[in-house]
Amino acid sequence: MSLSKNGSAREIERKFLIKRLPAELKRFQSSPIAQGYLANETGGRHVRLRKRGKSASLTFKVGRATNREEREIKLSPRQFAALWPATAGRRLRKLRYYIPWKNLIIEIDIYRGSNKNLIVAEVEFPTQAACRKFKPPGWFGPEITGNKRYSNVRLATE
Repeated sequence: MSLSKNGSAREIERKFLIKRLPAELKRFQSSPIAQGYLANETGGRHVRLRKRGKSASLTFKVGRATNREEREIKLSPRQFAALWPATAGRRLRKLRYYIPWKNLIIEIDIYRGSNKNLIVAEVEFPTQAACRKFKPPGWFGPEITGNKRYSNVRLATE
């Protein structure tokens, strides 16, 4: 994530389906994630509530595809618990693995519940140039960056 001229954070990332999981996946750090959506507007503006392990956050995102504005606020367990009921019907669960790859981190999400069997990799980049130059490893499948069908907000509501 990088900062834009107005001080807001920019998220530069690409998403891919996974053809096959890396052989030694279990040796990498992982964390369970529960997330729900408080608001979702046409045009890619949404407010997400997430609990990853013991930490919780509220995130505002605007935009689609590789370059989006993102603002995140850490929440206490009490704040998370107060907001979580408002996400009913707009939730998902996944297990996320963090894999170091050529000065980047590949995040592999293995979805649970109604999205079971979906496995997606996300790679976040420090710059647009790094994003453009990225050559995915052979175990990646088709790129799905910007494909609404695979957006977390959509997966949470289907």
